[in-house]
Amino acid sequence: MPHHYIDIHPHIISDDEKRYPPAPLFGKRSDWSQERPCTVETLITAMDEAGVAKAAVVHSSTTYGFDNSYVVDSCAQYPDRLVAVGSVDVLQPDAVEEIRKWVKRGLGGLRLFTGGSTKEFDPSELDDPRSFPAWDLCGELGLSMCIQTGPVGLPQVRILAERFPNVPIILDHLGRPDVTDGPPYTAAQSLFDLAPISSIFLKLTPRIMGDSIKGKAAPDTLFRKIVDVFGAQRLAWGSNFPTSPGTLSEILGMAEERLSGLSEIEREWIFAKTAEGLYPRLRG
Repeated sequence: MPHHYIDIHPHIISDDEKRYPPAPLFGKRSDWSQERPCTVETLITAMDEAGVAKAAVVHSSTTYGFDNSYVVDSCAQYPDRLVAVGSVDVLQPDAVEEIRKWVKRGLGGLRLFTGGSTKEFDPSELDDPRSFPAWDLCGELGLSMCIQTGPVGLPQVRILAERFPNVPIILDHLGRPDVTDGPPYTAAQSLFDLAPISSIFLKLTPRIMGDSIKGKAAPDTLFRKIVDVFGAQRLAWGSNFPTSPGTLSEILGMAEERLSGLSEIEREWIFAKTAEGLYPRLRG
């Protein structure tokens, strides 16, 4: 069992709507952000209870749109434990200036939200040339880029990874592959086809943990194949707390149980060491 845990996908929501007014992307606020809001103080308490040392906190686009104020202000309160991952509209002419502004306020990583709980995926913005200056800046500043998309967006992910090889790309929720067909997981081949591109990393969240026991899938065969194809050094755990139901301790416990067939060193990479490479502020 790993001795150190880093979570690269929790979310936080302020309880002060006057200071941090909701302005959700696509105009529809996510249900979870209203039903299970979690302040940064609540997150820290949950981390302490679960034994999670550090976290890269992902901005809630379905609550605040492109206003990263709450996530950067909150992470600044716990600089030894948290780093902020935010969102900027990379298609706008001022995207570069916006990224620099948020980085000055403490942003440590970026995320592109092309759909999810409130909207179908639209990958067209991913490889839009208007976004390229923002990608160039990420490479210059050493910022990782999370991408929230499904299999429909993987061709665009490949284009970006090949065009900007020095920007680490992290696929949220593993890119949501269909694994229910079981070994050898042919339905997820479009994901496995990205393995030769070394700048692409995968985020293991409760979604894939749940899918690993659906249909003909099984944790031992699924995670063994993912590790064999990509390498544990390119996999990182994310809780999706509180979006996914359950306490942080329960979410971590499920991940530990589903990944128990991997070696100790593989689990150390997934639960901490990969995260330290993607977000250097989380080291030490």
